[in-house]
Amino acid sequence: MTALSLADIQIRDPFVLTVPDEGAYYLFGSTDADIWHPPATGFDCYRSTDLEAWEGPIPAFRPPAGFWSDRNYWAPEVHLHGGRFFMFATFTAEGRRRGTQILVADAPAGPYAPWSDGPVTPRDWECLDGTLHVDDGGRPWIVYCHEWVQVTDGEVVAQRLSDDLRAAIGEPRLLFRASAAPWARRVDHPRVPPGVDAYVTDGPFLHRTRDGALLMLWSSFGDTGYAMGIARSESGRIEGPWLQDADPIWAADGGHGMIARTLDGGLLLTLHQPNTTPLERAVFRRLREAGGTVVLDAVTD
Repeated sequence: MTALSLADIQIRDPFVLTVPDEGAYYLFGSTDADIWHPPATGFDCYRSTDLEAWEGPIPAFRPPAGFWSDRNYWAPEVHLHGGRFFMFATFTAEGRRRGTQILVADAPAGPYAPWSDGPVTPRDWECLDGTLHVDDGGRPWIVYCHEWVQVTDGEVVAQRLSDDLRAAIGEPRLLFRASAAPWARRVDHPRVPPGVDAYVTDGPFLHRTRDGALLMLWSSFGDTGYAMGIARSESGRIEGPWLQDADPIWAADGGHGMIARTLDGGLLLTLHQPNTTPLERAVFRRLREAGGTVVLDAVTD
């Protein structure tokens, strides 16, 4: 395969899976050329040993015959859990609510196959961007967004998963609403009625610091467009309560990020920028932990 740079790869919602046994990284994301309209193709991934030269695209998921969704294949995340690789990804179809379904594979690049029976998010909710969190007791949770198009003030919600990650159990637990963040701004959209304040929640991702603090990256819109902020759990548990930083960690037309652990033990912030199709590209920035949070450190290149 021809080596590609990040500048060559159109991608939204980038997610980096580090595989130490291979000395390699896998880059996943929303990779259809037009993720907004049907028909969807699937998810591709890319492999690198240095975060600079990437091999791909590698077909990680293609919908099997009879798969329920034909559009909006968004935000795949891959987590190693119990010796297998689980993909959490957003799907929808005409007449169906958007939701996160869980897929599985035995190798990082797939191929991934459906694992849960359709979405594990509530079937009557518009949901997206599910991520995996395993708490201190070893219990798996899905953390996801209850979308602003249904609730106006977008929500971040947590729900327990069965140990095998096949289904959600228990009731959804509201963690916070987008308007709780001082940096978040209302959105103007044709679907928002006049006089209604609508706020977006996107892309939650959990990170536990060395000193035990539980942080959440999540995205919304700020003063200069799409942005990403940090919330922190006052209790150190997924249940919260969650406190919002006053300012975003990334304010300039980029977001939907995550934190990867590099092969040398460092931390890497990923996000896409700009927030405009087809120009979006993955951006990497080094992070360091300081004072119970993460701060931008240096550019990887």
